[in-house]
This record gives sequence, structure tokens and C-alpha cells, in this order.
Amino acid sequence: MAASEIVFAVDEAPEGGYTARALGHPIFTQADSLPELRAVLQDAVRCHFEETDRPRVIRLHLVKDEVIPV
Repeated sequence: MAASEIVFAVDEAPEGGYTARALGHPIFTQADSLPELRAVLQDAVRCHFEETDRPRVIRLHLVKDEVIPV
């Protein structure tokens, strides 16, 4: 039975764009924009899982580091 969702930790890449790493699965991808990232994540999940085992939704956990001077 397929999991109901797969979670990706999304970071802003230092050189620009975004990277996404699946939690609990060996899936990693990157893109220049969030809309592009969503599309490549859908493709990556479709390629990684058989249709019967594929999660129904992709959840993005957006991680943003912010430095605040004291």
C-alpha cells in the first residue's frame, strides 16, 4: 500500500534556485524557481515509485536560514 504523502526539505541554494531532498527516500533534485521545482518533483516522484506504490501528495517543507545581526 502506498504512503499518503512524501515530504521534501527544500532549501534555497547558495548559487540561486532551490534544492529538495526527500525525507526517507533517495530522491534529490534542484530547480531555478519554486514553480519549476514543483514540476521536477512531480516527475522525480513518478520516476522513483511504481504507480501502485506512489504517494498521493508531495509536501514541501521550506527551510530558510536567516542571519540577524546583534
